Amino acid sequence: MNTANNGPAGRHDLKRQLRQLESIAALSGGIAHDYNNLLTAIMGNISLAMEHVEPESHTSSLLEQALKASRVAKTLTRRLITFSKGGQPDKKPTDIVPVVENAAAFSLSGSNIRCEFGPSKEIWSTYADPQQIGQAIHNLMINAAESMPSGGTVFISFENTTVESPNSILTSGRYIDIAIKDQGVGIPAEHIEKIFDPYFSTKGKGANKGTGLGLSISHSIISKHGGDITVCSRVGTGTTFHVLLPASGKAAEVARPVSIEDTSEKSDKPVFGHGRILVMDDEALIRELTGNMLRHLGYDVEFAEEGQGAINKYQAAFGASAPYDAVILDLTIKGGMGGQETIKMLKEIDPKVKAIVSSGYSDNPAIANYKHYGFCEVVAKPYEVVEFSEKLYRVVNNV
Repeated sequence: MNTANNGPAGRHDLKRQLRQLESIAALSGGIAHDYNNLLTAIMGNISLAMEHVEPESHTSSLLEQALKASRVAKTLTRRLITFSKGGQPDKKPTDIVPVVENAAAFSLSGSNIRCEFGPSKEIWSTYADPQQIGQAIHNLMINAAESMPSGGTVFISFENTTVESPNSILTSGRYIDIAIKDQGVGIPAEHIEKIFDPYFSTKGKGANKGTGLGLSISHSIISKHGGDITVCSRVGTGTTFHVLLPASGKAAEVARPVSIEDTSEKSDKPVFGHGRILVMDDEALIRELTGNMLRHLGYDVEFAEEGQGAINKYQAAFGASAPYDAVILDLTIKGGMGGQETIKMLKEIDPKVKAIVSSGYSDNPAIANYKHYGFCEVVAKPYEVVEFSEKLYRVVNNV
């Protein structure tokens, strides 16, 4: 049996692995940020263009296909953001059992792989971001399924455990140990220390070659949660991943019951409104797109390229008794004052300022906890006209 991160050699490899992860993460985060700005312009303009063509026309069909492809690119970008130092988890007390069960069921849906779960009563809650943990489990399940091309069973068990002797990864305390065991081909000894390395893949070349990011992303997510992920494997007998997540001292939040409104299809039409909107963004493409969207939706719009310019315009309008109905602030401004600093100063001018924070990538918690920082809403790049219009309408009209 081989166990990753075990002994002096394992610790040396772990340090190398962490340095490599940090280097790739920084590169991935920077690429994702710039790519998200470009993707915002692409998706926004496509969705806006669809507002000006007949719904059943050939042009509309072509635009919809382009939008679908862009949404796939959006998913990939979000994975890069999660892998990078951005995409910080929005953690809350969570019952981890249904999160894992749902992610596993979704991942294996339609495959020839069965999933069996061990006892899960009285498992402690954890302090986690359910969406990110679901992504981590999904990646592990896909890895397990790919190791069993002829089918098989994945066994998942849960156990409360206590770490009494802290190490370089975990601090002392209570943890939930999630074990995911497959019946696959196993991992060769020469590969096991590399499986969490970015872009490492044993799938070879061809159409089914993997990106080599799945396990790296899972490793990154679990690490950001203060947990650890290890692997035990033997060629020919299968692989077991152990995911350890810190237990929460609070009871898990009860999920809100699904209402009729939740199960109905979301509107595919934008919500129109009126009012004066101030947009702060340092990218000309984004300012042009946002202006076109706002004017199409019925709003008047003005722009600022960085925080001080936005403050000056807001103060002048407020002093003239003609305040803006809302401001949209980009969180990260290259070489200038960003949204987090700007909203503080706007609050001093007008404590009732209605601000929406917008960002494609940031390690700043102002995205996950936007209300705590004085924002009313968040619009994540890339966005489309329908989502954008709905959130703006709610903010402007206090609904």
